[in-house]
Amino acid sequence: MSNEIPEDWKGRLYVHYVSSGQANATETTARSNFTVRAAYIRSLIGRHIPLDRKARIVDLGCGHGTFLYFLKEAGYRNIAGVDISQEQIELAHQLGILEAQIGEVIPFLEESEPASIDAFLLIDVIEHLTNNDMFRTLDLVYRALRPGGRCIVHVPNGEGLFGMGVRYGDLTHENAFSTMSARQLFSTIGFRDIHTFEDKPIVHGAKSLIRRIIWDFSTFFLRALYMAETGSSNVILSRNMVITAIKSGDPAKGVRADAG
Repeated sequence: MSNEIPEDWKGRLYVHYVSSGQANATETTARSNFTVRAAYIRSLIGRHIPLDRKARIVDLGCGHGTFLYFLKEAGYRNIAGVDISQEQIELAHQLGILEAQIGEVIPFLEESEPASIDAFLLIDVIEHLTNNDMFRTLDLVYRALRPGGRCIVHVPNGEGLFGMGVRYGDLTHENAFSTMSARQLFSTIGFRDIHTFEDKPIVHGAKSLIRRIIWDFSTFFLRALYMAETGSSNVILSRNMVITAIKSGDPAKGVRADAG
């Protein structure tokens, strides 16, 4: 790894994203993290990723390759990931996730063939971008997607109970989102069928069942309070949320038409 120090502050943070503790990952903790996050990631893949195991899927800002690991586990082989952090990519390779490669997102997208990708993952990515870079990135994502291809995004939720802890938990974060701003963003780019999802605890055992019961019970009263003010109980209260959006056009072969 180069010892050259980037001139910009954000570049310095990304260079040290693992060693600073921000990525919360070593080879040991990364493997442990796979176990901890397995139920959630498998659920997300099952709900939102194309059914066709031959689909071309790209994870932008892939970190040390957690989603690539579970995509491979699920039988997907036509996959790729890119991340700006040399430390993250080195860790991915130590974990045997060779589909993760070093690179910047925008140049990667500029070099991608138009209408060549079935799905893009942007997990904890676009909140790091300025508004100009965010629109540029998503314009290029839209260009690279096949008609009917989908974009799956995970972002800090500005309306969440503890969303600001995520928004301000990383110096490189530029934004948090709400359902309204997410729809504004993706519809302006040209996407359709834009949906937002709450990050509720995924039930996969006794402990997670208890967490889910506590979540559903406790947030019931907050949704009632929200409804008293707005007339609607449709609010996402988790710290983060998932956004899905589909490129206009007929769904590509093997790609979900609706995972709502």
